[in-house]
Amino acid sequence: MSCEVFAFSAQGPRTEEDPGPRAQNVGGHISTEPRINDRIRVPEVRLVGPNGEQVGIVSIQDALRLAQEQDLDLVEVAATARPPVVKVMDYGKYKYESALKAREARKNQAHTVIKEMKLRPKIDPHDYETKKGHVVRFLKAGDKVKITIMFRGREQSRPELGRRLLSKLAEDVAELGFVEFAPKQDGRNMIMVLGPHKKKTEAMAEARAAKEQRKAGGSAVEAEASQAAVEPEESVEPAESVESVESAPAAEPIAAEAAEATETVEEEQS
Repeated sequence: MSCEVFAFSAQGPRTEEDPGPRAQNVGGHISTEPRINDRIRVPEVRLVGPNGEQVGIVSIQDALRLAQEQDLDLVEVAATARPPVVKVMDYGKYKYESALKAREARKNQAHTVIKEMKLRPKIDPHDYETKKGHVVRFLKAGDKVKITIMFRGREQSRPELGRRLLSKLAEDVAELGFVEFAPKQDGRNMIMVLGPHKKKTEAMAEARAAKEQRKAGGSAVEAEASQAAVEPEESVEPAESVESVESAPAAEPIAAEAAEATETVEEEQS
């Protein structure tokens, strides 16, 4: 024998599958945007003009009329005040400028990141230089670096190898960072934390400046290349034509001498 659970209310019976509209609306979205224009439901407000001037306490109807006359919006800026403070402004422009400011603020935020680099006590010199290069790059970017020495087998009985390696690494990067957390044995691992001398915000600012400088240099090179391509090439006459022009005057006396020699030969024959 099956039975069905009903929940009776003023609207009629409700089952578990249909809990009713009141239960469905629980936990709805709460708007965080300020009230504007007709959504402001108070009899009086303290009005601020579009240029920041204090108008005073006026009725909501007068405030809406003043905003409509200037083709602007009436925005509630302090809802908890008594009476609430409203301002005449262009709400669309206000939202756009607020979004730009929030984006710039997020861009300038510095999130501290802890990078991790793992080493072995008997690491190869070439591998050590590679790992050290990564640590240098992290410290230049303003990030902390967690160095972990991993021991295996009989290496656990010689922790001085790990301490010696960590000390060597700290000395090699002393110009960029300092030992924030001294080496400490943690089970089979030994941990040390290096902190950067440079703050994250300073590193981000230097990176942006270097990027802009590279971009400016690239645009200058492209401008020079385009200018060189536009300039016309100088016309150079072929060498043969120059020689022919120079030899033209010298051909006349040679022809005259040949004619005289021909006349002399004819007279002798006659």
